[in-house]
Amino acid sequence: MLKRLFDIICSLIGILLLIPFFVIIILIQIISSGFPVFYFQTRVGENNIDFKLFKFRTMNLNADKHGLLTVGGRDPRVTKLGYYLRKYKLDELPQLFNVLFGTMSLVGPRPEVRKYVDMYNSLQINVLSVKPGITDYASIEFINENEMLAQSNEPEKTYINDIMPKKLALNLKYIKDQNLMVDLKIITKTILKIAK
Repeated sequence: MLKRLFDIICSLIGILLLIPFFVIIILIQIISSGFPVFYFQTRVGENNIDFKLFKFRTMNLNADKHGLLTVGGRDPRVTKLGYYLRKYKLDELPQLFNVLFGTMSLVGPRPEVRKYVDMYNSLQINVLSVKPGITDYASIEFINENEMLAQSNEPEKTYINDIMPKKLALNLKYIKDQNLMVDLKIITKTILKIAK
């Protein structure tokens, strides 16, 4: 209950403060690569229920048909503006609306697409026992995931076999440790990591 209240207050304040910034991003997006401005992707949330995750669009239209993973900082599917939005995690800001509407939390396991969730084992599936979040331990640890995948000859295989299990282990650690102080620490570490 306290976590939900914290999410509502923080997401509402964040949205109100960021409205001018949202408008600037939207205008640049329209001028540079047209519509749509936002990207809605189906992800798997709490209790294994699908929901629509909000983002600023950072790729060319229909780019997800050519793969779900983004590889490298200069993936050719990513727009010029999208590169900077991704670099500073600004494309994630519309997820404050997900938090406000209750499909996400500020802190929690990052939501995955169904394709990869279907690969979870009986222990890993427990990450779906809580609301997914905008940031978590794994977001901090794997902040340069795209660059890591770019170094692999088989990015998807590397993600499934190496990265995903480590992220899920961190997700399970968060579920075990979670409280408001842990959330505040993760939010602070995330901001500091992005600002580097």
